[in-house]
Amino acid sequence: MPDGSRLRPGRDPAVCFGNSLHRAAARLHALDVALSLRRREAPRGRYTPNLWPVWLVAPAALVLALLLGWGIYQFAHDYFAQAAADQKPPKPVNVNDVLKATVTALTLVGAVLAGLYAYRKQLLSEGDAHRADASQLAERYTTAAEQLGHDQAAVRLAGVYALARLADDWEEQRQVCIDVLCAYLRMPYQPDPEAAGHKAGEREVRWTIIRVIRDHLNDPTDPTSWCTHSLDFTGATFDGGDLSNSHFLGAIDFNRATFSNGTVNFNRATFSNGWVDFSGATFSSGTVSFGGALFSDDCRVYFSRARFSGGTVDFGAATFSDGTVTFNRAEFSGGTVDFYGATNPGGTVDFSDAAFRGTVFSWGPFPVPPGA
Repeated sequence: MPDGSRLRPGRDPAVCFGNSLHRAAARLHALDVALSLRRREAPRGRYTPNLWPVWLVAPAALVLALLLGWGIYQFAHDYFAQAAADQKPPKPVNVNDVLKATVTALTLVGAVLAGLYAYRKQLLSEGDAHRADASQLAERYTTAAEQLGHDQAAVRLAGVYALARLADDWEEQRQVCIDVLCAYLRMPYQPDPEAAGHKAGEREVRWTIIRVIRDHLNDPTDPTSWCTHSLDFTGATFDGGDLSNSHFLGAIDFNRATFSNGTVNFNRATFSNGWVDFSGATFSSGTVSFGGALFSDDCRVYFSRARFSGGTVDFGAATFSDGTVTFNRAEFSGGTVDFYGATNPGGTVDFSDAAFRGTVFSWGPFPVPPGA
């Protein structure tokens, strides 16, 4: 053995060997903890560990145990033989000490293996629990989706709340639940109760969806917030709805949406970082209010090619601190657009190539564009 491993005179060989085994066991325990932490950081969705078949593991474990025991015995025998040879006068090897050290080492190894086995069982149990949770969440999703397609408005309302609650509980599929609610608003909608295709109670269902979305956009620090998620209202019809005090931090798409009748309220909303697209939207009647809204942190709001033929779009007391609002190639043929009381400390409002043919403007802090 190397000189550094020799015993100093007066040290008990059994005690020294036992201390070495305890240090080795401590290292094995640290490795076990590290493997456990890495396992917890594994990608979500993988719930069951990859396991070898028992018919292969059992014989291999037996052979490994025999080889390990033999190796430990040989190591211990050599260790005690060297320690005995260093004594003055030299002494013969005490076989009992060798056997005790071998049994102690095997016991420690067995304890570590028992811990690994218990950890494996825990993984399997957690995998079963995760699968049960995933199955339950999938069933809740199916039920909520079926409720949204029901003929009765009361059942559809229950589906709205069920899907919103599911989005709160199912972080991995939260965007999917949001997409389903947005898709409902994109479905064909007839707001006129006298017209063909009108569904009783449909307006309340749609306004409830908008309220649910607003409630999840009010506090960006909430763990169940939807502020950074995408909202796709492409082609949707709005005849009212309250999105006041919302924080839009992601991608919000109102492309080709129609705002007719009622009031859609964005009062005191915050638009930052992301973008909101009203390109190609139609404002034919009713009111869309951005009163007191804040456009900041390089937010981009697009009204490109939007058509303003009636109603009111109100930016009164809005603050354009760092964002960009563009009305590029928009058509203003009626209604009112109001910037009265707005402030513009650093933002940009662009009316390039817009067509002005009858809309009444209150320009507030913005210069009147050519042709207006």
